[in-house]
Amino acid sequence: MDTTEKYQLFGGAFSAVMPPTIQDVSDMREIPDNQEVFVHTSTDQSIIVELLEYQEGMTDSEAARYHFEDVASSNSADGRSEILSVEPFPMAQLSLTNCASAWLLTGLQQVSKFNEQALNTVNIHLFLCRLPQYSTDLLVTFNDPVVIDPFSSSAVGGAAETLPRWTCEDLNHLVCSLQLHDPGIFG
Repeated sequence: MDTTEKYQLFGGAFSAVMPPTIQDVSDMREIPDNQEVFVHTSTDQSIIVELLEYQEGMTDSEAARYHFEDVASSNSADGRSEILSVEPFPMAQLSLTNCASAWLLTGLQQVSKFNEQALNTVNIHLFLCRLPQYSTDLLVTFNDPVVIDPFSSSAVGGAAETLPRWTCEDLNHLVCSLQLHDPGIFG
């Protein structure tokens, strides 16, 4: 895929420039309608774009923390996660003009694949765009495994990483290029 070409998300309601070497997980299995899930073709990295319920009654940084803890719970990483930073994202860099505020959270989680005993350490880079006018929090989560347990199924055949890994710069390019084309997606 050409890295300058915009990828259609949610049936064309959104678009963004995606990093190279992506594979759309919906080509392999069913994905919930509120998610777009992509994996790197030769690493265990993934990117998830989600449209979630707007978290009212919280500050923006609290909402970012809430979504991180929700991801940790979904990953069965409760008690094995740590938030390293929560910072406002520069609004001037965003193409998504509907965004009321944007935040970037960086954290760590220890997670297992397929309910295995082995735990992998994963850097979590979470971009939160608040869209209160649509009662929506848009979340982009970049999962970047940094330590793979030798007994994890991810370690099997993992020595063949030939394609460059995604970076935080790839995530930044994605979120800065994100655009809304059809507000009808919000109902």
